[in-house]
Amino acid sequence: SSDLTNNSQLEELITSKDNQLKAIFKHSTRCGISRMVLKSFESEFDLDENQITMYFLDLLNFREISNKIAKDMNVYHQSPQLIAFKNGEVLYHASHSDISVESLKKLV
Repeated sequence: SSDLTNNSQLEELITSKDNQLKAIFKHSTRCGISRMVLKSFESEFDLDENQITMYFLDLLNFREISNKIAKDMNVYHQSPQLIAFKNGEVLYHASHSDISVESLKKLV
């Protein structure tokens, strides 16, 4: 997994046609619910890098990237939020307690 920290990195992810499943987990480091959801997600996460590439976006520091995700991927912004996509096409998105590793496994 890596941190998503700039617009060109995002651009590359969205336009990539490498047939690789990717997911972005957007979270606020200041929000208790967000921290709880992230912790639970990380503890359940057991997919390997061949199956999915994970990216984490810190909303406090990179809100403009989050805005770009909402606009370019046409997914209404929420926090915490998980968005999974392949070849630029959004396959799944969820927020708060609906975020689950099981849902990602169905896409692999």
